[in-house]
Order: sequence, then structure tokens, then C-alpha cells
Amino acid sequence: MKKTIIASLLLGLLTVPVTTVTAAESTLSGAMSQTGLAATTNNLGQFSHWLPQVMQRFNSLPEVQAQAAHRQQALLSVEAADQAVYNPELGLGYQNASEDTYSLDISQRIDWGDKRGVATRIAQLESEILLSNITLERNQMLAERLQALTNQSQARKALEFQKQQFNLAKGQLDIARQRTEVGDLSSVELQLMQLDVASNAADYALAEQASIAADGQVLALFGEFDLPFADFVNALTVQAAHLEISPELPALKSAYQQVLVAKVTAEQAKADGSADPSISLSAEREGGENKFGVGVSIPLQIRNNYSEAIAVASQGVAIAEQTYLAQERVLLQQQKQFLLSLPRLTQRYQDWSELVLTSGTQAAQSLSQQWQAGDINTSDYLQSQRQMSGSYLAGLALESALYESWLSWMGTSGQLEGYLNSQLSTQGATAAAPERAQ
Repeated sequence: MKKTIIASLLLGLLTVPVTTVTAAESTLSGAMSQTGLAATTNNLGQFSHWLPQVMQRFNSLPEVQAQAAHRQQALLSVEAADQAVYNPELGLGYQNASEDTYSLDISQRIDWGDKRGVATRIAQLESEILLSNITLERNQMLAERLQALTNQSQARKALEFQKQQFNLAKGQLDIARQRTEVGDLSSVELQLMQLDVASNAADYALAEQASIAADGQVLALFGEFDLPFADFVNALTVQAAHLEISPELPALKSAYQQVLVAKVTAEQAKADGSADPSISLSAEREGGENKFGVGVSIPLQIRNNYSEAIAVASQGVAIAEQTYLAQERVLLQQQKQFLLSLPRLTQRYQDWSELVLTSGTQAAQSLSQQWQAGDINTSDYLQSQRQMSGSYLAGLALESALYESWLSWMGTSGQLEGYLNSQLSTQGATAAAPERAQ
């Protein structure tokens, strides 16, 4: 919270003019207390203020609804696999001879190699793979949409700042014209002030376009662009991310389950190669004589013993294991990059805040006053204004980089949705505690 308050102080000081405050500047100063980084002070990290509405809109998206249908399909596939492999066979016969013969046969093949059990296990694993993929995909989709919301928020801050800078520059230009009329300012300096206004107008126009593009991105991802959102930059910490790389991590769970599927597939190849016997019961009436019989048939695996199919399935295990190790290596590299980038970005952001507190505020307090008093020339004044403006925009850029680094890792590793749900649960329990006390 300290760093956002510092940023808002700089933003406010940049818009407070000097000893003589015009009406336009007074209005601008009031607007600054409700916009920009200062607006994040009370809502910082309060997910409960906006996340439930965003998650509700996210879950209603067609692509997310399609994932729910895939989830149901996966559960049904397990039920379908857990059915008997062989159905009984019924045979009826009639033979026209000197004595008519009628026959009835019932046969049932026995699943001696447990094909049903293996198929059920494979279906369960494939269902878990699908669910893991859905979980990871949901996290990545959620990270993409939260990134769009943060980009929109940052673009709106920049737009509001550039608008205020433009209004301030126009107010200073009016003062410059008055000073020129009384001979306190040269025509060249007045032209510099006019160029500064033109430059601020261009920056304002570009900020408008960036804000429109950010709104368009949110619109494309959510179907609407005016969604509740509050900054949560104080939650962007390494501690918020589960750092242990294990097969249970959503980013690796699917690949690990592929290894299990490959192993069960090898068992399936053995089951398919097993000789499943058939048992039959028969009843026959020949003339006035009734006959009953019992039969057993066993396939002879002479022409094909399925050894090659078993060998192929065994190679599939090795391939799945190496694929898992490759994905684990990539995730470890991404984790390493995250652990290197986020702490450094956080430290640079804190350094920026401290420098703003020690030097930026002091400069902003006296800059316009000294220019009106003639203690500094117009060129130095404009250059200093640009430096302070650049300082604020640098803070916005650092915030954006923090969001991008954190959301990218949390989405890639599949931890984002779980973390956000835990935050909502924690804040809900905290909010309920005072009510129980009453």
C-alpha cells in the first residue's frame, strides 16, 4: 500500500500548480484524488470486491461451458468402459431328417485376461487426463482474461494521467501568454510552451487509442468491457505461488497420467493377447430323445501370440516417461525465470517508490513556483515536467510487468484459480468472524 500512496502523492503534486491556482487546475486536483494509483489504496488486494462477478462472467462463457460438457463426457466414458466385454450368445437349430431334430445353445466367453478391468482403468486415467487438461486450460484462460483486465486498468490510469497533464499544460500555457504580454517571458519560450501543449495532446491521443485497444481486448475475451476490477499488486509475491514441481501440479499432472496410461496400455496388450475360453450349454431333442451337452473352447494362439503388440506397448511407456521429463524440464525453466524476474521487478518497484518519495515530491512542490517566479527558465521547467511525468509512467510500466510475470507463471503452472478461490475463502471467513462475534 505504501508504494501506491507514494505514486498517488507524486501524481497529485504533478497536478497542483503553484501559488496562483486556476479554476481548471483546482478541478484537476480534485479529480486526481479519485483516479490513478490513488484509487487502488482502499481496494488493493480485495478480491471479494470484484472477483466473484468476474468469475461468474468467466464461467458463463461458451468456451468454459464447452469444458463442462467435456467433463461430463469424460465421466460417461468411464461408465461405458466399466461394462461387460462379452455378451452371451444364443443359438437355435432345426434339422429335417427321419426324425426331426431341435437344438438350443447358449455360450458365454469368459474375460480371462481381465480386459474389462484394464479398459476401465484406462478410461479412468483418460478421464483424469481430460480433467487435468481442462483445469490447466481454465487457469490459462483465466490468466489471459485477468491480464486483459489489468491492461485495461493500467491503460485507463495512463489515459487519465495524460488527460490531466494535457489540461495542466493548457493552464500553464495561459499563464505563459499572460507573462509574455507583460514582458516577463520571451516569444521563444511561449512557443516552447505551445509545443509542450501539442506534445501532451499527442500523448493524450495515443493514451486514448491504447485504452480503446485494451477495452477491445476485454470485450473480445469476456463479451463486455465494463467489468468490476481492482488492483491486487500487493498479492503478486513469490510466496503466493506453489513452488514445488511435482506430478500433482496441473501443468504436469496430464503428462504424468499419460505415463500411467502407457503402463496400463501395456497391460491391455497382454490382456488382449490372453486366450479367453468360451463355455457353452446345449439342449437337443432328436425324435423322442432329449440330449444335453456342455462344451468348452479355447483359442489356440499359434499364428499370432501378440508378442509384437506387447513390445510396442512397452515402448510407449518409455516414450511417455521421456515426454513427462521434457515437460518437467520446461516447467522448471519457466519457474526459474519467474523466481528471477518477479523479485527483481518487485525490488525495482520499491526503489522507484522510494525515489519518488525522496526527490519527486520535493521537485514537484517547487517546480512551477520557481518557473512563475522566473527562477528557472522555460526549457528547464519543461524538461523537469517531462522527467516527473516519465517517472509516473515508469511506475505504471513496472506494475504492468509485475502483473504479466505473476499471471503468466500462475496460469502456465495451473495454480491461478486455486489461489484466487483460497483468497476468496480466506476473506469470506474473515468477514464472517465479526458477524459471529456480534
